[in-house]
This record gives sequence, structure tokens and C-alpha cells, in this order.
Amino acid sequence: MRVIELKKYNDRWPGEFQLEVGLIKAVLSEHLICAHHIGSTAIKGCCAKPMIDIIVEVMSLDKVDQNNHPLEKLGYEVKGEFGVVGRRFFMKGDDKRTHHLHVFESGNLDIERHRLFVEYMNAHADQMAKYSKLKMELSQRYRQHPDEYSAGKAAFIKSIDLAAVEWASG
Repeated sequence: MRVIELKKYNDRWPGEFQLEVGLIKAVLSEHLICAHHIGSTAIKGCCAKPMIDIIVEVMSLDKVDQNNHPLEKLGYEVKGEFGVVGRRFFMKGDDKRTHHLHVFESGNLDIERHRLFVEYMNAHADQMAKYSKLKMELSQRYRQHPDEYSAGKAAFIKSIDLAAVEWASG
């Protein structure tokens, strides 16, 4: 059973992201357009599950589907869309997950949504602190219930998504 265990922000997380992206680029090479560090490990000062979330933007998901085996060799488990239309999702690390890889075709709106969330939170320490506090409270309440933990964050995340779009629009 997975347990929600949050850690203080770790300055090594951006480097771990860069290292993993290097491995992914070697596998997806000509298909990869760019990669983004997303999720709480990309938000300076925010507590997080010590798991690096990566979005990779590609020209074609069909090409990614044809490259599942090399990603499996890197330790990724292929999960398909995994509840999000237009995404390919991969997990690394068994029960002690270390990485989540989200692959989208260029132009998918989820890329911008995730990217803006991180940028907004990094620019608004007050919101980051509120989010971090909420996550700590939820992790204590739902330590062995990941779905409830995620559901508890949903309204806050939605409000930040809306604020981030407005903020980015100037």
C-alpha cells in the first residue's frame, strides 16, 4: 500500500529532473520537442512527495507508443492514458515511485496548465505556503489514502490554475 509521505523542498530535485530528462531524450530523441519540470518538486520551498514529475512534449503520441520498450528499459511502467485523454503516462520506481512521466502532443492545453501552475506558485510565495500547509494537513489525515489526499487538493489547485491564467495574461 502506498503511503503519502511529504518531504521538505530539496535543492537536488531540479538536478534530478535534468538528469532524468537526459535519459528520456536519449530514448525519444527526434520525437521530443521539450520537457518541463512540473508538480511540487518544481516549486521552490514547497513540501512534496519526493517524486519528480516531468511533462514531455512530442510531435506524435503514435511515435511514443512505438518507443515504449526503451522507456521500460529505463525503468518506466507504461500506463497508457491513465485517465487523461491525449496523454501517455509512465511511472518509475514501483511502490517507492521516483518519477512520473506525462507525455503530450504539442499544443495540448494540459502542458500550459501544468507549466503555469508551477510558474505562478514560484512567483507567489504566499500561495505556495498555503498549498504546502494544505498538503501537510491532508497527508496527515489521509496518509494511507492517496485518492482522498488528491481529492482534498483539487479545489485549491483549480483556484490556482485560474489565477495563473489571469496572472500570465498580464
